[in-house]
Amino acid sequence: MARFLVIGGFLAAVFWVFSIVDCIVQPASRHRGVPKGVWIAIVAVFPVIGGLLWFTIGRTRRGRTADQERYLPLDDVDPAARPADRISAAEQERLIRELQEELSRFDDRGDTDTPGPRP
Repeated sequence: MARFLVIGGFLAAVFWVFSIVDCIVQPASRHRGVPKGVWIAIVAVFPVIGGLLWFTIGRTRRGRTADQERYLPLDDVDPAARPADRISAAEQERLIRELQEELSRFDDRGDTDTPGPRP
């Protein structure tokens, strides 16, 4: 049992040092959430938990900066994805008129098509 504790402690120490070094050598643009100095302090003060936090939420992916990690809606990325860009104003007016005519036909028929309890 003592052997496992020694091996686990050694692995935790190696992970802790690796986390601190990785946090220090990364450029400040790849630190997410808080500044670089705060991440170094988190990793140094909380050895294993700080390292896990650093690798899961504190560090951006390779080749990206923290600003590029933000979510962009599809219509901001691809203007063709906007519904208003795919249909002209005249086509919109025509469709609205057709829908209004269809609704007025339903209104003229009355409420016989509405579901409800049967007598």
